[in-house]
Amino acid sequence: MKYYDKVIFELSRPGRKGYELPVNTFGVDGEKTIPADLMRQAPLELPEVSEPDVVRHYTNLSMKNFGVDTGFYPLGSCTMKYNPKINEELCNLPQFTGLHPLQDAETAQGALELYYNLQHALSSLAGLAEFTLNPFAGAHGELTGLMIMRQYHASRGDNKRIKVIVPDSAHGTNPASAMVAGLEVVEVKSRPNGSIDIEDLKPLLDDTIAGIMMTNPNTLGMFETEIVEIAKLVHEAGGLLYYDGANLNPMLGKVRPGDMGFDIMHINLHKTFSTPHGGGGPGSGPVGVAEHLVEFLPNPRVKKVGDKFVVMNGDNSLGSISTFLGNFGVMMRAYAYILTLGKEGIRNVGPMATLNANYIKESLKDDYLLPIEGVCKHEFVFDGLKDKSTGVTTLNVAKRLLDYGFHAPTIYFPLLFHESMMIEPTETESLETLDEFIEVLHKVAKEARETPELVKEAPVTTQVRKLDETKAATSPVLNYKTLKENAQ
Repeated sequence: MKYYDKVIFELSRPGRKGYELPVNTFGVDGEKTIPADLMRQAPLELPEVSEPDVVRHYTNLSMKNFGVDTGFYPLGSCTMKYNPKINEELCNLPQFTGLHPLQDAETAQGALELYYNLQHALSSLAGLAEFTLNPFAGAHGELTGLMIMRQYHASRGDNKRIKVIVPDSAHGTNPASAMVAGLEVVEVKSRPNGSIDIEDLKPLLDDTIAGIMMTNPNTLGMFETEIVEIAKLVHEAGGLLYYDGANLNPMLGKVRPGDMGFDIMHINLHKTFSTPHGGGGPGSGPVGVAEHLVEFLPNPRVKKVGDKFVVMNGDNSLGSISTFLGNFGVMMRAYAYILTLGKEGIRNVGPMATLNANYIKESLKDDYLLPIEGVCKHEFVFDGLKDKSTGVTTLNVAKRLLDYGFHAPTIYFPLLFHESMMIEPTETESLETLDEFIEVLHKVAKEARETPELVKEAPVTTQVRKLDETKAATSPVLNYKTLKENAQ
C-alpha cells in the first residue's frame, strides 16, 4: 500500500514549504499598515508541505473521482453529457479571462457581443422575446423568474396573487424557490404517468394564483400532451406559466417552450449547453421571458446601440440579482457549443437523447419494473427490480454498478415510486457504451436473484467501500484532524 492510500493523509512536516512569496517591490511594510485590531494574534494552522507532496495528493484525489470524462454518467434530470474540449479551449482564451468586470464597456466589446449574441440565440431556441444571463444557477434562475412573475402582477395592482401551483412530481427546487420568493405553494396532483391531472388543476385556478411551475417533458420523462390546454386554463385565470428548464435537452431544436404557451423559463446552461458541472458548480441559469415581461428582467442588461454594445439598467426592472453579468465562463462554453453544432446539429440533440433513452428502457424492462409504458423522451424511471423476492433494493443495484465502472443513475426520485431508478443517457453516448451498460444491469439483476448478498455488500472494488450511511449522516468527519483522532 502506498503512503497516499492510507486513511491518514496528513503530510505536514515542520519546516517544509512548497512556495516562495514574491519580493515586495512597493516599499510597503505589511505589519505597519495593518491596524492592530485586525492583526492575527496566532499563526494560521496551515500544513507545511513540499510541492511534490501537494501535487501528488491532489492528483491522487482526482483519480478517485468519477466524471463524464472517465465513464458513463446516467444521472436522471442532471443531463451529464460529454463536454467538448474545444469549449474549454475557447473559454480559456486570455482575451476573455484577462477581463475585469469593472473595466469600461468600451474595452470589453467582444465579451459584451458574446453576451448579446447568446441572449438572442437562447431566445430563438426557446421561442421567447429576451433573456438575461445574470443568474448563477438553475435554482437561482427559478427564483429570478418567480420574482419577475411577482413584479408583473404587482405592476398591475394584482397583489392578491400570492400562490404558485407546483406538481407533486416537481423537482425539489420548485417549491423551495417559490417559498423564497414569498409565494405560497399549492400542489397539483399527477396522473400515474407523471403528467398533470387537469381535473385536479381546474379547481385551483382562482384569482389568488400567480402562476404554475412545470417542466416538459415531466419528471418521469413523458411529454405533457395537454400543455396547450393547461396554458389556456392558466392564462384565462390570469396566471403565468413558468418552465423549469431542467428537462430541455430532448426538446432542443424541436419544440420551444414559448410556443407551448410558457411566459417565463430558466435554462440550466451548464446542462443543456455543455459545461462540466456537478458538486455545486459551475452553473448558469439564464431566464427568458415573453414580450410582455421584458421590462421586468433584472439589471444590468446588455443592449446594442448602433454598432456598440452597452450595459444599461431598466426602469421597471426587478433589480439586480447577481454580481455584474453572471458566470461568464459558462456563457462562453455555451456560445461555443451552439456555434459548433449549428442549426442542423442542434436539431439532432433531442432526437438522439430520446433514441438512447428508449433503447435502454426497452432493453431492460424484462429485468426491471417499468411502471409507465410508452415512448419516453430523454429519461425514464424504473421502479427497481422486477423480482424483489431476495430483498435487493435500488440502492444495492446503484452501489453494485460502481463495481462495474458505471456511475449510478438518480435513485429514489421521483417520489411517485418506492424504488425509483431514473436513467438519462444523453445524446453523446455511443451504442457500444449503451450496450455495455445494458449488459451490466442484466448481470446485476441475475446476481440479485442468484447471489443477493454479493449485491447487498456492494461496492467492493471502489476506493471507498460500503459505508455506514446512518453514521455518515449523524457523525460526519469534516476535517483531517478529526479523521486522524478517530484513526488513533
